[in-house]
Amino acid sequence: MDHSAHPSGLLEASDVGSQKERVVTEEEWLEKWEMGNIGFHKEEGNPLLQKYLDVLLNGRSGLRIFFPLCGKAVEMKWLADMGHSVVGVEISEQAVKDFFSEHSLPYCEEPVPEISGAKMFQSTSGNISLYCCSMYDLSSSIVGKFDGVWDRGALVAVNPCDRQRYASLMISLVEKNSSYLLVTVSYDPNKHKGPPFYVPESEIKSLFGNCCEIRCLEKVDDFSERHKQWGLDYFLEPLQVDAVCLAFCNSASPTSSPGSVAAAVQTLFMGHWPCTRLGREVGSCCKLVLSIPVNICQVKSWQ
Repeated sequence: MDHSAHPSGLLEASDVGSQKERVVTEEEWLEKWEMGNIGFHKEEGNPLLQKYLDVLLNGRSGLRIFFPLCGKAVEMKWLADMGHSVVGVEISEQAVKDFFSEHSLPYCEEPVPEISGAKMFQSTSGNISLYCCSMYDLSSSIVGKFDGVWDRGALVAVNPCDRQRYASLMISLVEKNSSYLLVTVSYDPNKHKGPPFYVPESEIKSLFGNCCEIRCLEKVDDFSERHKQWGLDYFLEPLQVDAVCLAFCNSASPTSSPGSVAAAVQTLFMGHWPCTRLGREVGSCCKLVLSIPVNICQVKSWQ
């Protein structure tokens, strides 16, 4: 795998090529679903969620878990079958209906009074609710807050100019002590215009730096023939260009100082994984699990 695009194997924010100005419209996403151009959908689900499920659940049961830009992700049924309540948002009504039909799940459909033209599709069992609308129309007053988030294919699909808006929305929707698993991708953005979009580590810091700290867990190489056809030499999925990370700040007491929390983190991991700090030593809003080109990061509020 050739990482010569950057001497360290990592691309910086200045290397985002023409993607910074790239805008994909809702109509284009709808057309992808209508034409069946959905190579981003994984029929078998993403193995990273299974592998790091304990990080998302943290020993808890009966959680409310949010799937931004959910498509027809099979993981929604998997988590619902485990006893969790799943809420998703998706612009394509076809994707939502496909999800229910492909899993033979009966559902009901109703309007969302607070959002003009929006619909909510809910399984008759009540544990899966999918909103068909722009995700930016959602708020905690409409969908409530969540104990966990599985973001695979959402941040990387958001137009680069909308990332701050997206991050602010996500932070507003999570409870304290929640877990946020985020999978992103890494490749040379000068060779592919996206989506999925390359999200530099520096931008992850900018978006979530005030509320999380990151540790690297593993490296996932997802390069395939499809990516080769895009003209790419490598394609890394979930967290930073070469890894998946995890920031852990959950062993400090509510009265702990940031410094003591950082010390607790070092003790927890015994220095086995390299650490990349995102902003302050500890987060102030949530336990965040980020997966940049191959990283899963987790942060838990110490307040």
